[in-house]
Amino acid sequence: MRSRAESGRVAKRFLAVAALLLMTACAAASTLPQPRSLIVRSGARLQPDPARMEAVDIWFREEVRNIEEDPSFLISAQPVDEPVMPWEGLTISGDTAEIQVQRTAPDAVTVYNIYAHLKLMQERGELGDWLPGGDTLSGYQAERAIVARVAEAWLYGRSVFDLAPYQPMDELVYAAENGYLDAYLLTARADEFREERRRWLDEDPDAQERYRAWFRETFETDPPGLR
Repeated sequence: MRSRAESGRVAKRFLAVAALLLMTACAAASTLPQPRSLIVRSGARLQPDPARMEAVDIWFREEVRNIEEDPSFLISAQPVDEPVMPWEGLTISGDTAEIQVQRTAPDAVTVYNIYAHLKLMQERGELGDWLPGGDTLSGYQAERAIVARVAEAWLYGRSVFDLAPYQPMDELVYAAENGYLDAYLLTARADEFREERRRWLDEDPDAQERYRAWFRETFETDPPGLR
């Protein structure tokens, strides 16, 4: 018979992966649905390439399977009331990672679990097993690659499986797809990556304002870090 602590651990794991099951069941089909375009209120549109989404489907299902089945670690999700990005509220202790997800955005659990999984693999020195070239990356470059992977997973879920819109993640995806991933990270997480931000602006002093103008045109608001 399980102890109360063991039962709670199992329950948390169940909650963390429950939202993954629908997507992985659908993705088990030999042919993915045709990716649909994404559009925001301003009219800005993304049209994912079907071949690219087929490639995402391969690594996505492998990673989700590992999250579900590998007994050597645990990822659990805690609901919160406010919008939160995957890196906000993430804690890793030993073989356990805990993430926070806004309770009104359950579809985001899938990609938030992937972020936590990649960060946990980084801690274990196994990032290269899940992210091509990840074993050679560190610091900002590792984080950038992880966030790019998570953004691609969200694009896949939104376009192929019609996940519900969630503005925090949609903003990230639009930034990544329009060549503004560095601008997004070095603005939203300026305190975390001070040296990288300084170099970015030294190389292109107008980069911040171009990004702000693009973001305002696309989302009719200032970007994270400037609000």
